[in-house]
Amino acid sequence: MPLVSNSLIVQSESREQFVKTNFKTILILIISIVIISLFLFKNFLFKSTYLLKSFGELSVEPEIAFTNNKPTFLEFYAEWCEVCKEMAPQVSTFKDEYEKDINFVFLNVDNQKWANYIQKFAVNGIPQVNLFDKKGNLISTFIGKQDEMKIRKSINNLEREEETYEEIINAEFSTIQENKNNEVNPRSHG
Repeated sequence: MPLVSNSLIVQSESREQFVKTNFKTILILIISIVIISLFLFKNFLFKSTYLLKSFGELSVEPEIAFTNNKPTFLEFYAEWCEVCKEMAPQVSTFKDEYEKDINFVFLNVDNQKWANYIQKFAVNGIPQVNLFDKKGNLISTFIGKQDEMKIRKSINNLEREEETYEEIINAEFSTIQENKNNEVNPRSHG
């Protein structure tokens, strides 16, 4: 009987060792899959944040935009703004579709470099999109989250040079936060 008992103990210890080894292997495999998935799908998962950060690099300088005889799409945004992140894919689509005919200017409200434009266009909620005709006349102002078709209609009206001004405000917007460090960050052009 002691021989059978020792055999059961050895089998039990062996089984525990097998379970522990498999558990560690499965855990490492799951963690690896999660890390690889995050890496492979980072652009998809964080696309809005990535787009928002890239807006400044894709921007036409405002001084050029208002003097080159093309209509202008001017957006005030911030990287922390959740509504801005939500609208980023839509704005990126507009840029891809219309950039040959329209200037796209993106100004980050956290960059003190753009304070004069923020004040000039009375920006107190973001995202704020201002549309200008090719003569630099303000045609439309959109504040907050907007329907794609409303903005598209206004963009298409820029080409027809309709002179009627409209302001569309949605309750979903972010109020501008005061820049506490008042430093201009060269990476935050937009």
